[in-house]
Amino acid sequence: VQLQAFGGGLVQPGGSLRLSCAASGVIFRLNAMGWYRQAPGKQRELVAGIASGGFTNYADSVKGRFTASRDNAENTVYLQMNSLKPEDTAVYYCHTREYGIDYWGKGTQVTVSS
Repeated sequence: VQLQAFGGGLVQPGGSLRLSCAASGVIFRLNAMGWYRQAPGKQRELVAGIASGGFTNYADSVKGRFTASRDNAENTVYLQMNSLKPEDTAVYYCHTREYGIDYWGKGTQVTVSS
């Protein structure tokens, strides 16, 4: 099983980034996918989740700014991040669980700074 996250970088406050996570080795279309982030000195937190059918949920801190989506044909999940704030700075990870086993991508750094 591999989850590979892409798309992080340095962006100014108010800017946008789109993260992608490509999955292989899992029954992607049946799995819920999640985006998590971990800032220095903080615990990893759930940012957004997207169910197999496309239902989404978001952390209060990103509601209205972030949008999760998925392309089951491409085994890829996305996180569109708009109106980025310095407090969004973190390493972002994608996650899934299959047969009770958690799988994590390597993470991609997002830095929001002027």
